[in-house]
Amino acid sequence: MIEVTSSISLGDEEVQLRAVRASGPGGQHVNKVSTAVELRFDVRASPSLPEPVRARLYRLSGNRLTQDGVLVLVAQEHRSRELNRQAAVNRLVDLIREAARPPPPPRKKTKPTYASKLKRLEGKAKRSGVKAMRGKVRDD
Repeated sequence: MIEVTSSISLGDEEVQLRAVRASGPGGQHVNKVSTAVELRFDVRASPSLPEPVRARLYRLSGNRLTQDGVLVLVAQEHRSRELNRQAAVNRLVDLIREAARPPPPPRKKTKPTYASKLKRLEGKAKRSGVKAMRGKVRDD
């Protein structure tokens, strides 16, 4: 069992982990050892996720989600397979935790108060007077 939140936990059978070869530089070692880990989690078919969390996870996943609704995460930042496996699981847990957080309530629009409108207009009048005094001096 993978504990995500107090109300959400994933069964081990829901997450498929597969060792793959890491890309990038590394010489002979990287060409013969499969240390990178590919994690696959079927978001659409998961019985552990409530529907609102599933919908937010779809939006958060972006291009890591296949057309079949499978989330694919690849971890290859460590040299050992076990550390990469742990990193991939941690990324999945963080993503689901972020999706489990409810969105903030929408902002309520407010109108300026009467006093703030008057203050603004007084400031504009004062500024207008300052600029009017900058004109050429005339002798009349």
